[in-house]
Amino acid sequence: MSGHSQFSLLTQRRFLPYFIVQALGAFNDNVYRQAIIGLLGAMVLSGALSEDAQALYTQLAPAIFILPYFLFSATAGQVAERLEKQKLIVATTAMEIAIMSLAAVGFLLHSMPVLLVALFCTGLQSTLFGPVKYSILPAVLKPEELTGGNGLVEMGTSISILAGMIFGGLIFVLAGESGPVVAAVSIVLLALAGNMVARRIPRVDAGAPDLPIDWNIARESWRIWKLTRRQPAVRNAVLGVSWFWFIGTVLTAQLPMYAKANLGGTQALYIMALALFSVGVGVGSLLCERLSGRTVEIGLVPLGAFGVSAFLFDLYFARPGQALAAGLDVAGFVGSEGSVRIMLDLTGIGLFTGFFVVPLFALIQSRTPKAEIARVIAGMNIQNAMFIVAAALAGIAVQRLLGWTIPQVFLALAIANALVAVWIFTIVPEFLMRFLSWLLVRTLYRLRLHGIEKHVPDEGAALIVCNHVSYMDALILAACIPRPVRFVMYYRIFNIPLMRWIFRTARAIPIAGAREDPELMRRAFDEIDATLAEGEMVCIFPEGALTRDGAIAPFKSGVEKILERAAAAGRPVPVVPMALRGMWASMWSRRDSRLGRMRVPRRFRARIEVVAAAPVAGPVQAEELEAQVRALRGDAA
Repeated sequence: MSGHSQFSLLTQRRFLPYFIVQALGAFNDNVYRQAIIGLLGAMVLSGALSEDAQALYTQLAPAIFILPYFLFSATAGQVAERLEKQKLIVATTAMEIAIMSLAAVGFLLHSMPVLLVALFCTGLQSTLFGPVKYSILPAVLKPEELTGGNGLVEMGTSISILAGMIFGGLIFVLAGESGPVVAAVSIVLLALAGNMVARRIPRVDAGAPDLPIDWNIARESWRIWKLTRRQPAVRNAVLGVSWFWFIGTVLTAQLPMYAKANLGGTQALYIMALALFSVGVGVGSLLCERLSGRTVEIGLVPLGAFGVSAFLFDLYFARPGQALAAGLDVAGFVGSEGSVRIMLDLTGIGLFTGFFVVPLFALIQSRTPKAEIARVIAGMNIQNAMFIVAAALAGIAVQRLLGWTIPQVFLALAIANALVAVWIFTIVPEFLMRFLSWLLVRTLYRLRLHGIEKHVPDEGAALIVCNHVSYMDALILAACIPRPVRFVMYYRIFNIPLMRWIFRTARAIPIAGAREDPELMRRAFDEIDATLAEGEMVCIFPEGALTRDGAIAPFKSGVEKILERAAAAGRPVPVVPMALRGMWASMWSRRDSRLGRMRVPRRFRARIEVVAAAPVAGPVQAEELEAQVRALRGDAA
């Protein structure tokens, strides 16, 4: 796995044109919105507009942009599900050309009504593009590429937003009276560039080409919102993404005044603060693939959530009161006392936000049926819009009605974020379970994987067979395989204190020998059969127990029984042989069982390997599978 990099996606046509299109779209949207603010300022200076009118337009603009998400997300989700995705992206970027042409007229005429109409249309175009933006990824990426692909998208989006705000904000500063012309030309050229690149995106089939479109906005909005709630993990991932938008909205809305009142800076210092947060988000998004081992690792979500709260807490204590100086530029602030701590806090908030949101997007895409992804994303966008509005109203309320300072808002946000995180992880303990598993595996071991991506099926039922060396085997394999896996394990291991909660949350299937508990054995085989019938993946350790001497014990006939039952039902299951190497010398094996305890590893973070071979068509004999696993493991016990 170490030879793979998410950046290789940027060299491939299946991803690069799409990545450029979404980055250009985010960049252009923010150039446009900042240019409107610049035009408002220029019109006030020239006397063409009053300050009261400027304040009105400034307050109206965000509401006008967000309104289409409430009105048209339901329709957008259905359209994105029904149409071939490349054509839809070309159509939405062509729509952007028309909208930006209208906006260009508004800039040239200094007409705020025209610009606001175009802003509404920009929100409509973003509403149409949103569902296809995220639903296309599972169609063009392999499961093990989802985290890296989403990381690149979030990085590109955050940096594009920052760059667009800077570029749009500088247009009227640098161009002066030529600002409207520069703004008009820029946004049209950017829209043209996006449409040209969109035509290079390969064809991507529709998720549900026969889906009938319901034009009743209220009814369909309710339906697609209910789609987001079918699976608890997806429901709470969607809630997590919406909460990310709540945090981001509150934080970024406070930054301009925070930079002035609490940091003592100018507009340039606000841009610097926003840049630190945005770069943090980008870096955190990119790190997700490496930290997750190229799986959809939702264990990073609790890490991200509590990391965000920790840095928000520290940001409050770093500067709880007003700035000691005023009018500082970037250099003046950097040289002042306590500035490094504040900059680290802003970057850290962004970094852990990336850890939080990227795995959530990947989980939504991997756990949602392909024929529903676009509608689920549309339902999420409706909920996101509600959280954004709620965040804006909450920020205004606590400051104007309760008199809170901006650092107090940050402190309240830190507490609220921690409470929401605990609530989500309590409702769906899979998030916390995966975090504990991820922490254990990444702390104790250094993994090297061979053949996992190539031989583990991307979808459909499959049975994984592997040698059984330690109490950590199931957690290690779960950290390596990019799909959810249900493990069959000896009931005594399943019932180990502390580990039992992890195994139960991971939906492991406890099993016992026929002489020990025949009823538990029967239930285990029934559950294995039902799981495979549903197209899920099951992993068994056919030796039936941990090795006592490091050698692979003969495989028992239970694996044959599983395959025979599936074949008899007319759904033969492929078998993927796997082998663990190096685990005998690691912690939690029985190598030193004569001491009556688990051995301490000789070296911190022991090197272990997981090797997979090509799937074997079932049914197959236990002896054949045993021979393959022995060959895969070799001498590296």
